[in-house]
Amino acid sequence: MRKFEEEYLLEQKPNNGIIIGVDDKISYGKALLLGAQHVLAMDLYIAPIIIAGLLSLGTENTSFFIQMCFLATGIATLIQTGAGIKLPVVQGPSYVPIGAIAAIGGKLGLGAIAGSLIPGAIIVALIGYPLKWFAKVVKRIIPPLVGGTVIIIVGIALMPIGLNNVFHAPGNIGDNIIVASVSAGVLIICMLLGRKMHGIGTFFRLVSVIIAIIAGTLTASFFGGVDFSPVKQADWFSLPSFLPFGKPIFDVSAIITMVFVYFIILIETTGTWFVVSTVTGKELDEKRLNRASVGEGLGCFVGALFGSTPMTGYSSNAGLLAITGVASRLAIMASGVILVCLGLVPKLSTAITCIPEPVINGIFGIVCVAIVTNGMKVIQPIVIDERNMMVIGIPILLTMAVTVLPKEVLYSAPDWANYILSSGISVGALATVILNLAIPENKEKSSKEFAVK
Repeated sequence: MRKFEEEYLLEQKPNNGIIIGVDDKISYGKALLLGAQHVLAMDLYIAPIIIAGLLSLGTENTSFFIQMCFLATGIATLIQTGAGIKLPVVQGPSYVPIGAIAAIGGKLGLGAIAGSLIPGAIIVALIGYPLKWFAKVVKRIIPPLVGGTVIIIVGIALMPIGLNNVFHAPGNIGDNIIVASVSAGVLIICMLLGRKMHGIGTFFRLVSVIIAIIAGTLTASFFGGVDFSPVKQADWFSLPSFLPFGKPIFDVSAIITMVFVYFIILIETTGTWFVVSTVTGKELDEKRLNRASVGEGLGCFVGALFGSTPMTGYSSNAGLLAITGVASRLAIMASGVILVCLGLVPKLSTAITCIPEPVINGIFGIVCVAIVTNGMKVIQPIVIDERNMMVIGIPILLTMAVTVLPKEVLYSAPDWANYILSSGISVGALATVILNLAIPENKEKSSKEFAVK
């Protein structure tokens, strides 16, 4: 009888392809190796570089800004994975607030950026605990139909970013495409080896990202696209400082704007949590969701104090869980430790930024595919009638519309519209939530379906 129960439980376990589970114990050395993949595959330095350019920061301040983003990202990841959501979630700088931060810093000074970020971060933490509102709102407005659609939107919205970063990277476009293709191809081969073979095949899948990065970088070197000379000029050690860009300036309009932006980021990061939940098979219950909101708020608060940007759960790293089959919290916390070290040792963080863009973005494209397919898994059991077709299809259409929207339109739009339209993920997620609430369900049809079942 006991054997039958064990077989039944095994059959009921989600077939999500995970090799190392969320709470599985692994050695520190293995955790560091597997965690390093998440760090190497991240493009977290892109957002601070864009912001630094918009704020006209000098070379020294830009380097320091990137360093602080590494540090804040590491601390935020340790907070979220260790005590917040307690799932393998890597935090990183969100792309959503780039326009808002640039506008606030340009008009009111760098001090106003921290002044606008701190109150919003505290509010995000408070709605998790002690208010406990966040989980109730999510359960009310983000059912599986919405959650799955948001996951698909995240993957679709990120695809053009990765492709554009390949096409517009320094160097010849043909060479960049070859490098990206090699990186993506090696990653796919490692994944397939892990599916078809045991032992050595499993090893290839576990470290597939590192192997793909090495293969891509070697390919790029043949085209002269690898330059690690900036590492020599970087310092070995550098201490962080609180509020490095001056005393916070608390401007009411800037605070209100950033609070609104924070809520958009929350919708975006909730989609990432759905990806992680789907891949790992761990339920997002109310307690976990409220802790996640606290973790998000505290991570953003730390980022504001160290002169970084608002943090969010990185969708690309959630996709890596499905690709590598590694969902260990210990591995993700190890990546948090590595990120903290990168923030304290500029030579290491500079070395990461020297990995050619086509290499990272070739891998990034496959990660986006993994994200989209996991979203499809969420909505697969749902009956796709006319209503649900609209709830799923229209947000995807709007996401693509915003993605290809000419930048000239954004320049002429009001600030509040600029903040929203700068992110296809935000537009798509908001549209999904609104349409699901606005279009009534066919109660009669639902009752008949339930009766048949």
